Amino acid sequence: MNAQAIPSKTDSSKTPIVSAAIVWPFVLLTSCFAWWGLANNMTDTLLAAFKRIQSMSDFQTSLIQIAFYGSYFCFALPAAIFIKKRSYKEGVLLGLALFIIGGLLFYPSSKTMEYWHFLVSLYILAGGLSVLETAANPYIVQLGSEQTATQRLNLAQSFNPIGSILGVVISKFFILSELRQLSADQRSALPAEELRAVQAGELSAVMGPYVTVSAVLILIWLLIALAKMPRASEGRAGETLDVPAALGRLMGNRQYTWGVAAQFFYVGAQIGVWSFTIRYVMAELGLNEEESSSYYIAALVLFAVSRFACTGLMNFFAPRAILSFLALAAIGCCVLVALVGGYVGVIALVAISGCMSLMFPTIYGLASRGLGEDTKLGGSGLIMAILGGAVLTAIQGQVSDMTATIGYSYFVPLACFAFIFYYASAVVQKRVAPAR
Repeated sequence: MNAQAIPSKTDSSKTPIVSAAIVWPFVLLTSCFAWWGLANNMTDTLLAAFKRIQSMSDFQTSLIQIAFYGSYFCFALPAAIFIKKRSYKEGVLLGLALFIIGGLLFYPSSKTMEYWHFLVSLYILAGGLSVLETAANPYIVQLGSEQTATQRLNLAQSFNPIGSILGVVISKFFILSELRQLSADQRSALPAEELRAVQAGELSAVMGPYVTVSAVLILIWLLIALAKMPRASEGRAGETLDVPAALGRLMGNRQYTWGVAAQFFYVGAQIGVWSFTIRYVMAELGLNEEESSSYYIAALVLFAVSRFACTGLMNFFAPRAILSFLALAAIGCCVLVALVGGYVGVIALVAISGCMSLMFPTIYGLASRGLGEDTKLGGSGLIMAILGGAVLTAIQGQVSDMTATIGYSYFVPLACFAFIFYYASAVVQKRVAPAR
């Protein structure tokens, strides 16, 4: 099955991105994009928090992302099967329910003070996000014309960084500000009982935002449960998913398979860039975690502004062209981060977020174009590719530990952006025949 041709400006301008009849369902779904953005980026700050709280190495803190994005990988395919048998709406509700449960589990984790308990809580929470994204992304794609699908998904995803910004702001004021500025050596010198008391206070600060967000999400769950949501083209209730046949068709679609790989490298780059932003700023500018988080917030603000701007630019330029240009720009920024450092490196690090803004939804939209009946399974493959956030972030942490220079670790996202440039410039077809 071939992908549809990328629509011209003339074609897309005749078709509304979101029709008036589905505005409320679109708003509810779009709110989910913001909520999982909040969870993603609030979790990114935990690497710096646990490094301070429990005196961990960069690789040890990367276990947070292994648990988080490893869960995305494990839950995506079961989510696709569940959605095929039930509905997109039920997939969204299941995802939100797991999100809520995982967040609430931070309370007992903060009482046991065991690192692996937090990892389990994150695994369940991220499993919910995996189900949620597996349902919401293709749902948005199918809520309207295929001509405007990529633009519609970019519009919905534009609210994701708003949640991301809120997540880091919450972390700055309610988690990172509560960390005691004690080095690993100073903590090891404390009596065991005093150290445990210090860590208990810090872990309680970690717990608070997650439990609060979960309480708010209960209201969102109820609103979606009670709303009349379009069925889109999700198929007949109880319909089974012929996985072997669908996989055969997907594996024969070069634009899709390379798109999954591009998404793997993109998510690895994004999570690596953001996970070590606070640590990089601390190393280059000599600031603490709370102060350094301001640069992370600036990066996310740029990410949000750039995503809205790029959505508008798609009225004039093909998505693949914008993706190619921004991948090249990100490569240049990574060079400055790795080799120059200082304020120049920090500014370049912030600028990478502007380059990354449209990458996830654009790769998703290009790779899933024209999949037809295989859209659900294809969407789960693109969500499973989020495993890159676990694998490549761990590699980046290892590079940082081995070289004792966090800047050098940014050669890992550089290589990821190089792959994305190849995908956009050499793999995505400019014009192909309509799907049959």
